[in-house]
Amino acid sequence: MRCPPGRSTSVTWLPAVHGPPGSDETNFWGSDVITARAAATFEPVGRSVATARGFVRDTLQGWGLTDLIEDAVVLTSELVTNAVVHAGTAADVRCLRDPDGVRIEVVDRHPERELPLAEVSRGRPDLNSEGGRGLLLCAALASRWGVDYTATDKCVWFRLDQQTLPVGTRSAGPVLPDASLPVSETRVRVAVVQVDRADSITAWNDDAAALFGYAPEQVVGKPLADLAAWPQTPGTGTGIAEALALSRWEGSYGLRDSAGRTVPVYACHLRVRDAHGEPSTVCLIVRDQERAILQSPSRAPAHGTDPLDRSAGDPLDALIGSPPPDDLDGLLQRTVERARDMLDGDAAFLLLATDDETELEVRATTGLPSARQRFARVPVETGSGRYGSARMPSVHEDLATAPGAVPLLSGTGMHAVVIVPLKVEGRLTGSLGVASETPGRYSNEEALRLQFAADRIALAVESARLTELERLRRGSLAFLVEASELLAGTLDRNQTLALMAQMTVPTLATWCAVYTIPDAGSEPVLSYVLHEDEERIDGIKALLDRVDPPDPDITLGVRAWTAPADAAHNTALRTSLRSLALGELPSIGGAAGTGLGTASAVGGETVVLPLIARNRVIGLLALGKPTDERFRQDILELAEDLSRRAALALDNARLYSERTAISQSLQRSLLPPELPHIDGVDVEVIYRAAGEGNEVGGDFYDVFPIREGAYGFAIGDVCGTGPLAAAVTGLARHALRLLAREGLDGAAVLERLNAAILEEGPRARFITLLYGELWPQPEGGALLKMVCAGHPLPLRLTPDGTVTPAASPQPLLGVMDDLELYEQTATLNPGDVLLCVTDGVTERREGTRMLGDDGLADVLSSCTGLTAGAVAARVLRAVERFASDAPSDDMAILTLRIPQ
Repeated sequence: MRCPPGRSTSVTWLPAVHGPPGSDETNFWGSDVITARAAATFEPVGRSVATARGFVRDTLQGWGLTDLIEDAVVLTSELVTNAVVHAGTAADVRCLRDPDGVRIEVVDRHPERELPLAEVSRGRPDLNSEGGRGLLLCAALASRWGVDYTATDKCVWFRLDQQTLPVGTRSAGPVLPDASLPVSETRVRVAVVQVDRADSITAWNDDAAALFGYAPEQVVGKPLADLAAWPQTPGTGTGIAEALALSRWEGSYGLRDSAGRTVPVYACHLRVRDAHGEPSTVCLIVRDQERAILQSPSRAPAHGTDPLDRSAGDPLDALIGSPPPDDLDGLLQRTVERARDMLDGDAAFLLLATDDETELEVRATTGLPSARQRFARVPVETGSGRYGSARMPSVHEDLATAPGAVPLLSGTGMHAVVIVPLKVEGRLTGSLGVASETPGRYSNEEALRLQFAADRIALAVESARLTELERLRRGSLAFLVEASELLAGTLDRNQTLALMAQMTVPTLATWCAVYTIPDAGSEPVLSYVLHEDEERIDGIKALLDRVDPPDPDITLGVRAWTAPADAAHNTALRTSLRSLALGELPSIGGAAGTGLGTASAVGGETVVLPLIARNRVIGLLALGKPTDERFRQDILELAEDLSRRAALALDNARLYSERTAISQSLQRSLLPPELPHIDGVDVEVIYRAAGEGNEVGGDFYDVFPIREGAYGFAIGDVCGTGPLAAAVTGLARHALRLLAREGLDGAAVLERLNAAILEEGPRARFITLLYGELWPQPEGGALLKMVCAGHPLPLRLTPDGTVTPAASPQPLLGVMDDLELYEQTATLNPGDVLLCVTDGVTERREGTRMLGDDGLADVLSSCTGLTAGAVAARVLRAVERFASDAPSDDMAILTLRIPQ
């Protein structure tokens, strides 16, 4: 027995043994004679599974049990996988032959008594379960099977009975009643058609002429495909021209007769060669309803099952199970594993086609570095490095003679490969391939077997793919709706950057970096970095700071982030980023690098999406995957949609920030630079402008020196809020200072201010204003002269808690031309407080309640003994607590207090 070196530790051939009658062996086998034995031991490594399959295949081939090889190899593959991969122990494989069949035992060193699939024993197998698939297959394929335990090991065995047929019989079926026999015409006609290398008809027998109405001279020399009524077998992806190129093919299609009618037929094609080596294809054709005459019989059922029982499990279904309609990944993974085992390969892969059939995307592999290849894309068209054979079956005997023929297998050590298409209604939906490390391993016979399997699974794969696509599209729409709402909910630049990153990680990528471009033509600046593992954020940011940012060229679009091959320090950065992806935090010294290889940027693929708003690139979004992973195309499309929304939100935040900065700068110029120090008087002001981003609104205040020993103070309210009201505020505040310093009394100052407001015409707004002049007295206290033009009256608080108005109401400004105003005089004694407010304080509302003048007086009466600042703070706190919602009007509070 030949065993590949390094793949199994021992292979032993044992002599034939006659078991004693009545022994356990006799009970298991149904025979007391064991005619041959073979055994091998395999180490607990993944490569042992393929070696075990080869061992069983070679053993049964040598014994002449070719009919049992396929089932035996499938079952052995599953059981050895359980032992060496899942249980992690060495496995002994024993093949024992007797006159009636073969028994195969797989022994591991994990004597666990719990069956991984308890439902098997109760006849209700869960085909969706990942565990116990080997036992499920035993139940589906084996004549008998069981599990034996000892204190040190566990033996799973199965028996396959050899079909006993009369001498010379290749296959036979049961005796059936006449009513169950297939129906045919009174005379069965079998058309024999032969076509040459160019698929042209060279022979046409009498039955062919009777079936289709063409005389031989009418069709000889013409391509058989010219008579085809439809291009491919219904439900499969093989066309007539493709079928004629295969070594053997069997199926149904339609041919047109001489009257133009379509005749459904069933055909068997066999590729032969003559004595000169010239190939041709012999086609046996019958009417489709008479297919039973040519149709190959189904494989004999397992021992003890009814051949007519339609409930018997299909071996393919037993292996891949019945995954839910949306479990595409599970279906694909089980398919490649089944294909690999079916052809005794070392690796298998399955690619799905895009909607336009121009590219294939790697979706499932086994025996290959799947993480590195998963979601990689290759074009379908012919050419170097492309899958030129994706649309029809192909066999490569040795990839070493055709480098780049199958890019997916480059550098994997695979030589022979067979690839077949997955087609649904003639449309390419995918590609299924099986590869082997042994050159020349596959021929057209394996291509035919794999194509039959692909035809059976293609519709299920396409249905699951469409279900997944619909689910992803719905999820994408929901994601984009939520993202749009979040981005529209803020105009803060930093918060927008954070939202962009948080929506991307981990939903779309493992990590992301946001670059912003402050001005047109400037270099991108790294503004935000996020990783799903917060401990790695600082490390990634430090590394990206050492790398030149991506090119912001708008014409590049979405692309992989690559760097010059000779970039200085690039190797060290790649190593550091890969280590960072694995959880290490390396330190990098030396000068900054000049580039970043994105295939290894933080280990995996990195892509860059431009952030475009108003036809200008305002930033870049870099998305990264962990080690050796790639982005799915639908994820990239979703990221592109998100980047457009995020770019517009980021640009809106920029414009809003610029506008707010300008507005606030202008508004700050309308506020007094600082409050003057007045001997013997404690002064405090609290100001709150309503509206987001406003520092000054319609309310204003001022305290300023008029001349030595005299100070002016004012508090007013312009109709409205925001910048328009603030413009009139500037006019009023500066006019008051100028007029007061001209030596005019308070009444004259306000009369002239009224005239100036009215001169503004349509832009004029009425103003309520309290203006006063303050003279501190040497002996203590202060003299007040005030004019209250339509403004809430100032309140005076005495040390005993009495609150009284300090002035009388007079007409407001900006409404009438001729005003007759007058000054009122008051005195502040030590301990007295003068409180001046705008109507934003007195008109504070909660439902139908309003604070009002009386409420303000009650608050002030509780402020005896407090400083001017404490009085203002208590009034503001009372106003804010009066209602639950935020104030909707500007507020100004001015307090003057004479210390005791």
